[in-house]
Amino acid sequence: MKQHGFPKSARLLRRTDYRRVYSEGRRRNLDWLVAFLLPTGRAGSRVGLTVPAALGGAVVRNRIKRWLREAVRRNRSAIGPGWDIILQPRAAVLTQEFGTIHEAVRKLFEGCAQSAQRAPNANDRGGQNRKTQA
Repeated sequence: MKQHGFPKSARLLRRTDYRRVYSEGRRRNLDWLVAFLLPTGRAGSRVGLTVPAALGGAVVRNRIKRWLREAVRRNRSAIGPGWDIILQPRAAVLTQEFGTIHEAVRKLFEGCAQSAQRAPNANDRGGQNRKTQA
């Protein structure tokens, strides 16, 4: 068994899952990346990637996705359980080196794990969701 894999069970795959993370999750802005974070309370965490066409042609976008997937694969154990995360790079990612991308993803995932430790019921919103709160 691979020690650092990125199986389907660790990925966001369905459009409805992406929409839920975008609408209910928190947004975290980094210099070259926007991360959408949603605590789920599940046993495992899932990560999805969206790379806008505005970043370049297919070759450029695929390279960015490969780098992000590799950074996620190497740091997946740092997330901890119970998160759905979407990583969406900005144009500034084109000037970044892989080491910078890897380090930023690691820090983001460690921040999620620390946040989950501080608030074990992070998904509990008192029976209300964000859209119904005034």
